[in-house]
Amino acid sequence: MMKQSGFSLVELLAVLVILSLLGAMAVPRMTSSQNAALRAALDDSGNAVKSAHFAAIASFKRLPTLTELVAEISDDTRAVASTKSDGVQITIGASNFLVPTFSDSGCSAATSPANPTVTCVGIASSTPLPQ
Repeated sequence: MMKQSGFSLVELLAVLVILSLLGAMAVPRMTSSQNAALRAALDDSGNAVKSAHFAAIASFKRLPTLTELVAEISDDTRAVASTKSDGVQITIGASNFLVPTFSDSGCSAATSPANPTVTCVGIASSTPLPQ
């Protein structure tokens, strides 16, 4: 009598079911980790813009314009003035995000070409800018 070696179809299916269940549990955790990493990167970038704002105030002895604020962040080439002049555009991965800047002390009027003086810096948006 010949002895056969190998796995039966039932054993292979059982392994596939177990691997599928493990994969189904791992995917949401990886997605959650990616979202947490993006939020942390946005927070860090927003804090860098706020720090640059304080540094610019100390350097110029006055409130900086948006262009001066971006120049203060110049060693980080991922930051540029937004096309609408309403904040600092930062790049994380392949996406661009906006850290809004405001021209009034209540942080409600966005900076603009007509009023580019940055009085305060907002929180980075978690929604990517359109390409």
